[in-house]
Amino acid sequence: MTKPIEISAKNYQRLLEQLKKDYPPSVILVRSKMKDKLGFVPREYKDWGDEIGKHGGWRKNCIMLDFYSEKKRTWFIMKYSEFLTKEKVDDDF
Repeated sequence: MTKPIEISAKNYQRLLEQLKKDYPPSVILVRSKMKDKLGFVPREYKDWGDEIGKHGGWRKNCIMLDFYSEKKRTWFIMKYSEFLTKEKVDDDF
């Protein structure tokens, strides 16, 4: 398995809308088809941090795209790079 790509939940929703335009619904809804066709499966990632914010809380809440092929990972980065931008997160809640 190759290195996963981290994407914010907001950008993941935008990415899903684009994938729905590019592929049939079965590719998006069935994880095994997504893995075969796109080379990845999404996973929600949350990391708890006591030192963050005023009262402690989630330090990171994002979606990880777990890739199984380096070729498909490279293709994905080239095709959908506009969805992979880093966002500034306000963690002072």
